[in-house]
Amino acid sequence: MSTARQTVDALIARSNALGADPTTTNYAGGNTSAKGTDTDPVTGQETELLWVKGSGGDLGTLQEKGLAVLRLDRVRALADVYPGVEREDEMVAAFDHCLFGKGGAAPSIDTAMHALVPAAHVDHLHPDAGIAIATAADGERLTREIFGEAVVWVPWRRPGFQLGLDIAAIKEANPEAIGCILGGHGITAWGDTSEEAQANSLRIIREAQAHLDAHGAAEPFGPADPGRAPLPDAERRARASALAPVIRGLVSTDAPMIGHWTDSEDVHEFLAGEKLAQLAALGTSCPDHFLRTKIRPLVLDLPSAAGVEEQIARLQELHAAYREEYSAYYARHATEDSPALRGADPTIVLVPGVGMFSFGKDKQTARVAGEFYVNAIHVMRGAEAVSTYAPIDEAEKFRIEYWALEEAKLQRMPAEKPLARRIALVTGGGSGIGKATATRLVAEGACVVIADLNLENAQQVAEELGGPDRAVALSADVSDEQAVIDAVAEAVLAFGGLDLIVNNAGLSLSKPLLETTAKDWDLQHDVMARGSFLVSRETARVMIAQDMGGDILYISSKNSVFAGPNNIAYSATKADQAHQVRLLAAELGGHQIRVNGINPDGVVRGSGIFAGGWGASRAKVYGVEEEKLGEYYAQRTLLKREVLPETVANAVFALTAGDLSHTTGLHVPVDAGVAAAFLR
Repeated sequence: MSTARQTVDALIARSNALGADPTTTNYAGGNTSAKGTDTDPVTGQETELLWVKGSGGDLGTLQEKGLAVLRLDRVRALADVYPGVEREDEMVAAFDHCLFGKGGAAPSIDTAMHALVPAAHVDHLHPDAGIAIATAADGERLTREIFGEAVVWVPWRRPGFQLGLDIAAIKEANPEAIGCILGGHGITAWGDTSEEAQANSLRIIREAQAHLDAHGAAEPFGPADPGRAPLPDAERRARASALAPVIRGLVSTDAPMIGHWTDSEDVHEFLAGEKLAQLAALGTSCPDHFLRTKIRPLVLDLPSAAGVEEQIARLQELHAAYREEYSAYYARHATEDSPALRGADPTIVLVPGVGMFSFGKDKQTARVAGEFYVNAIHVMRGAEAVSTYAPIDEAEKFRIEYWALEEAKLQRMPAEKPLARRIALVTGGGSGIGKATATRLVAEGACVVIADLNLENAQQVAEELGGPDRAVALSADVSDEQAVIDAVAEAVLAFGGLDLIVNNAGLSLSKPLLETTAKDWDLQHDVMARGSFLVSRETARVMIAQDMGGDILYISSKNSVFAGPNNIAYSATKADQAHQVRLLAAELGGHQIRVNGINPDGVVRGSGIFAGGWGASRAKVYGVEEEKLGEYYAQRTLLKREVLPETVANAVFALTAGDLSHTTGLHVPVDAGVAAAFLR
């Protein structure tokens, strides 16, 4: 194995190990590097190289393709042309002229730190304990007290080329040092080997945490206020599901957001603490934190026992004030060169007694924002335990939040998919049309809740679609009113609200009139007519509370308008569903909720209904073999094409992706052309 290969493999292993612990560094935060040599294919000479985590990568999941690879001689030569701190942003573009070959991932702003520090291996991390020392009012004294000469204090400086020069100078001046505490920011450590660098990083983190544990105050957030204690479990969950759509609607004023609810002990400790308002107003300090959480959260200033309506009214007032304050913050610090204001809504909302709601463009972003704020809570706890929490000032936060380099990174992000930022609920999503629909919606960017009577099927589909950041599974008997209420509440907690409902759950009993029992009739109507009514009613409550509009779709049937033999219960139920579309379109239009229907026919492949006996029954009625039923249905259509679950899913997408924004009350035939079912 080549030396270069060994260097890269060791760097990846170290990075993954450090990134696996959220208290060591946060998701997509921090960076690691290694210096070594490889053969230049042009000259055949050994060339000194730097391998460093590229921009936007995550240490815990880092792979070789996520590394930037640069020639060290060229990066070091940049010091000779460095124009000074006022123009240091220009140095990031200069890194492109230092790449080795294609260079791998885009170099990050921290590349200079890794290249210029005279050590073979360098780690820059954002550990909770390290940032607690970095944000303490007397962090420099604490650094000396905890580490002696082994770790050096570096006053706050925005990440960039100058910071790299500063740390390099500190390393030269302190040859016995293993790393440094970066004021307001995090830690950097180094070593002659990958193992030594990792050990030094962990030593700094462990010794910082040990000091906090040994010397920290018992109640760093002050005495807990009983009036802001967490509500009992069931009540807390119910309150969260009631508030989530309202909060999501508020924080989606500028752009739709996906939500995440955090109900952890450390969040509730912070919410109940005497210093809640004071510390929350100070905001976060580490750049990685406030880029995700904004400079400060919105805090509901009501006791846990406040009623839902009182909480909602106060949240509306506080949200309006937050937007005004954020716009004023932008106006205070923006210059002619600043990027445009990106939105004035909060991304973190704290509700005493209930927990923390975090928001982002997708579920992962929302979840990670919440994780970052939990990291920030740990930081505030540590700093307050041994000193006073003193984050970087507002002007510095603005410089980073509206940094031209940060804006460039955002502009490099791929365009969002058509259903991005939308949350769907698909009933009967464990098989057939429901599964195909859920699959298409996720592929187009939506978050999807898959509800099915068969939870195992729903869980399998959710796992296939990427797991909880994209799809979650729920057990739901749509004929049971309380089960529907509970399922919708859980769906809301999964992603923060609902935007797109697909009433697909169903079954079919194919019998002549004289053989159809009252029980058959009731079962058919309970699942589809009653079930879709219950789902529509409960999800409409959510969408009205959000005030963001939405879509309700009914997967009806050609049989809703076509009279065929031996299916009185099924077809009558489908006609009921078809008229629900018209009724709800008329009623919900004022809330910008569009209601449309899809009338499929002959969807045999993958269908739970057909597999459950309907296929055998219909094959008998039509005198064909069951396995050829799909072919039979296709041949009786005008287009002579078999209708597949994916065909119906295509219609769901067409109705909800935006091009038919002015269409409601429509029934779309997806039957390959059945003239007798043409709508008149």
